[in-house]
Amino acid sequence: MKTKITNIGSIVTWSPEEDKLLTLPNVEIIVQDSTIVQISKTVGDAEEEIDADGALITPGFVDSHTHPIFSGNRANEFGMRVSGKSYEEIADRGGGIISSINGVRNASEDQLFEECLERVNFFLVHGTTTIEAKSGYGLTVEDELKSLRVIKRLNELSPLDIIPTFMGAHDFPPEFKNDHQGYVRVICDEMIPAVAEENLAEFCDVFCENGYFNLEDSEKILETGKKYGLTPRLHADEFADSGAASLSAEVGAVSADHLMAVSNEGIQKMAENGVIATLLPGTTLFLGKTKYAPGRKMIDSGCHVAIATDFNPGSCTIQSMPHIISLANLYCGLSIEEAFKGATWNGARAINREEQLGAIAEGYQADMLFWELGTIEEIPYWMGSDRILNVMKAGKLLE
Repeated sequence: MKTKITNIGSIVTWSPEEDKLLTLPNVEIIVQDSTIVQISKTVGDAEEEIDADGALITPGFVDSHTHPIFSGNRANEFGMRVSGKSYEEIADRGGGIISSINGVRNASEDQLFEECLERVNFFLVHGTTTIEAKSGYGLTVEDELKSLRVIKRLNELSPLDIIPTFMGAHDFPPEFKNDHQGYVRVICDEMIPAVAEENLAEFCDVFCENGYFNLEDSEKILETGKKYGLTPRLHADEFADSGAASLSAEVGAVSADHLMAVSNEGIQKMAENGVIATLLPGTTLFLGKTKYAPGRKMIDSGCHVAIATDFNPGSCTIQSMPHIISLANLYCGLSIEEAFKGATWNGARAINREEQLGAIAEGYQADMLFWELGTIEEIPYWMGSDRILNVMKAGKLLE
């Protein structure tokens, strides 16, 4: 099926070929099935024609860090937190990550799938056309496999592209509270081989942080994952400089995420080794913190920076990438152009999809947003109001 898009106000996209932001006014697009095949002032005929009615067109957003596989919600905890309760007090009342662990463990695969389908499709409302999705709320072999099977089913049924990440190393489950090394052995000896056998994940992620998985254990898990074909990525230096950013460079991680407490050495090592620095300012905002990741310093040091939502039930329920762009502009020191690139092409780089997603260019998948805006400066300016007219995913306008 060949589709022609006409009457475009302008296209704004990062150009991988020219390595700069491009604004293309008064052009037309030809989409063949799911792929952009021509962008020009005038294009040939097609079987279908879409009148863009003067809309601004950008790439669909690529959200490279989400935790959408959970059951129920933790809204009650939000109320407790704003009332002054500490994390420890909330946990003592059955809240925190243990609440999400129990939810996943108690849900059947079909129940979890039905609940998550509506949730992931809501990303499309905000213009996100691709997400990375992590397991990590099951923390047993059976429940991590269940979570990843749900991700696989979601990817097959949802219009979204959903890229799977195994994250058994999200926390230590209650039954291993006093036996951390025992749980690391379960991850390496049982979980990772089982995930690989079913081909359920592309990446392996670890929460490398003081009080969670230390550097030695994180390296062991990530190197084991590599042996089974899983590309490493890390939750790094969120609360303190644990050395995780440096570890990301040493293990060849595609991305290191959070980074609010990253050291200058960690920034330099990420820059030298091409690790994508993924900023998650929504989490900082949601938790009421004031220390945001030093995005400006990272870019000035040569890092490639992506931005993502960190959507999860406990510390960030934001699904809107335009909102994240606003936060990256206001609190992480990114320019509008840098944040836009971080939400599109650099997001695609953080999931190894930069040759097909995150840009409007010939040969790229036709994931595009039609905006009721004149410039990309208006995307973060209209904070909390995603002024998207239409979403095209893989060449099809979504209803």
